[in-house]
Amino acid sequence: MILIALGANLHSHAGPPAATLEAAQLRLEALGVKILARSSFYETPSWPDPGQPAFVNAVAVVETTLQPAELLALLHGVETAFGRMRSAPNAPRTLDIDLLDHDGRVTADGLTLPHPRMMERSFVLAPLAEVVPGWRHPVTGAGAGELLAGLPDRDAPKKLA
Repeated sequence: MILIALGANLHSHAGPPAATLEAAQLRLEALGVKILARSSFYETPSWPDPGQPAFVNAVAVVETTLQPAELLALLHGVETAFGRMRSAPNAPRTLDIDLLDHDGRVTADGLTLPHPRMMERSFVLAPLAEVVPGWRHPVTGAGAGELLAGLPDRDAPKKLA
């Protein structure tokens, strides 16, 4: 199973963050990355600066023949197409797409998999628990719901309608 996380907190040429995530999914499909399932959209306060616009996040299960490094390069290309500019860490962005898990691999093509910070991110774990409730972390064996329960409530994402 291949999992990606999508997020945005700035408008792009496609519109507000939720519209950007929808458009990014269409772009991924056009590039041969099939979306098999997607969580609801979740709103999460920006961190570390809650004064920035809130993020809209989702997790998707995708299918592709691309290897991890190839997929990550494609994801970065889609981010760029939607106006993503890499500046300071945790800066506001028009689109962020992360490779979370690639068939349970722990490392691949020089990448650290699963995503090294996903266990600390409620904005990843909440939508992941929704879309793939039986997913287990390839290293720890913990489920997304278990990992989410261990995080502070201060940054709990809210499911959007």
